[in-house]
Amino acid sequence: MPDELWELTAPLVPRFKSRPQGGGTAPVDERAVFTAVVYVLTSGCAWRYLPESFGVSSATAHRRFTVWTEAGLWRRLHRAVLDKGTAARVGDSGVMQPGLLVGS
Repeated sequence: MPDELWELTAPLVPRFKSRPQGGGTAPVDERAVFTAVVYVLTSGCAWRYLPESFGVSSATAHRRFTVWTEAGLWRRLHRAVLDKGTAARVGDSGVMQPGLLVGS
């Protein structure tokens, strides 16, 4: 995942909370989980076939996807990307400038 996208995404990702009674799984790298989730969503890969190279279990990726969906992450990320694109097209004068969209 490009650093620029992660910098936009990281503040929006709900933080891992350990269970008060203890136990459960150890925290994992959120960027790796996000990358794995995006891979599944964009590739059409079934959760259970998530490649081990992501360093995240398919159960963890799916569980975080569910939590993030319920928390509204995808809607907020979409808005952040749109806002960043709009800001990138506005010059110092405040006038929209075609072709200045980040990543284009």
